[in-house]
Amino acid sequence: MTPPAQQPRTPGSGARGENRIPGDWYGKPYHSLDAWCKNTLRRKCYKVALNAHMTCPNRDGTKGTRGCIFCSGGGSGEFAVSTAGKSVARQLLEGEALLSGKAALSGDTPCIIAYFQAYTNTYAPVEFLEQIFSQTLSSPRVCGISIATRPDCLPEDVLALLSSLKERFPGKFVWVELGLQTIHEDTARFIRRGYGLECFEEAFRNLRCREIPVIVHSILGLPRESRAQMLATNAYLNRLRPFGVKLQLLHVLHGTDLADCYAKGEFEVLGKEEYLELAADCLERLSPEIVIHRVTGDGPKKLLIAPLWSADKKSVLNGLHRVLRQRGSIQGCADN
Repeated sequence: MTPPAQQPRTPGSGARGENRIPGDWYGKPYHSLDAWCKNTLRRKCYKVALNAHMTCPNRDGTKGTRGCIFCSGGGSGEFAVSTAGKSVARQLLEGEALLSGKAALSGDTPCIIAYFQAYTNTYAPVEFLEQIFSQTLSSPRVCGISIATRPDCLPEDVLALLSSLKERFPGKFVWVELGLQTIHEDTARFIRRGYGLECFEEAFRNLRCREIPVIVHSILGLPRESRAQMLATNAYLNRLRPFGVKLQLLHVLHGTDLADCYAKGEFEVLGKEEYLELAADCLERLSPEIVIHRVTGDGPKKLLIAPLWSADKKSVLNGLHRVLRQRGSIQGCADN
């Protein structure tokens, strides 16, 4: 199942200060994933992060051995359930058990989004991918899967598999998450992303022509980037009109090359108010049709070096709502 076509919303009227939150956003000043689930699936949904024990071309020597400069040893999968020696199926069962107290899980309605998060989740033989994705989609509690990957890891046989999964599981969704991070090639080289913007655009086109919804990751606060550059990436995303966007605050984590740069004083992380103002700027410029899957990010506390204020996620979310409320603005109010 792909997200249904949505009618463009008019987020209020007139200049900033006169914008009204649409009723189907459930009180949030942006079009959240939670709102999408409630409006489209008619239920609240919960994510279970999974580790399929893959690697990455930026780690196995194909394009590099140390990964992106900000990526931890866990390949951004630290929030998966305990994975040592466990299959994806076992991880999913344990993730469901951790959520067993949630009201939505008291019945038989599918309400779990299985999030293949760690490393590059299409970087494996297609037979293995077919096995783990099909097995996961077959779970009666799973409403769909979200696959985090790189745009340079979507060959034709993987694209064909994703299309076939859509056909075989018509009542469920298949999403792909692509890490763009920035449109600026100088920054991309510095963070060792390993592919150019053209590669991302080709992958995006290939997925879109197969009607596979794409969620794009963007990092705010990358070293050497100005506010204008970050907003330029955001403007690019708005023109692209993906299904979803994740706004990620740059975290400095132990064990990364970014941590070494930070220790040497080569850059500064964003302050809390600075980030909140920047995130609000981005949301104002993103179409209300785009689903916001994240507005801050979760740096694992045991690894987090900076910014330490980001560890209090509730405070960050409340702060963002406060900034938007003070401005009288909501997502899309400055969309051109």
